[in-house]
Amino acid sequence: MRDRDESGRPRNARPRDAYGRPLPHGAAGVPTMPDDLDMPPAEALVEAQRLLDEDRPFHAHEVLEAAWKAAPEAERELWRGLAQVAVGITHLRRGNLRGAQALLSRAADRIEPYGEAPPHSIDVDGIVQRARALADHPEEAPVKLRLTTP
Repeated sequence: MRDRDESGRPRNARPRDAYGRPLPHGAAGVPTMPDDLDMPPAEALVEAQRLLDEDRPFHAHEVLEAAWKAAPEAERELWRGLAQVAVGITHLRRGNLRGAQALLSRAADRIEPYGEAPPHSIDVDGIVQRARALADHPEEAPVKLRLTTP
């Protein structure tokens, strides 16, 4: 039976590795983000960047997904696309090139419309270019990505 929170929502109590793969119960895993993660966009970007820099794209995706769910309607697709970029990189790390290509392409399409007026200093053009390059050449390494402009 799956572990559930107080409201009955399922949660995964299994430990996970750095790329989000479930490990056997009782194994030492990498801590995941809390289900109720809530931080302002600037903090979410800093935390997601830290996790990407540490080669923890699955965990960066969790931060970006929380930001997506809390974002105002006008920014939701941007944050959704950012979360998809992190998941695409996760798929690259797991060796799922086809899944990575699909997610990275979809993410670039979703993010691109924000290029004229990127909120929160998000480097929309750079992220779109990098996501498309990785989708075209998923074997490229290392996967470096900057979320914001300097």
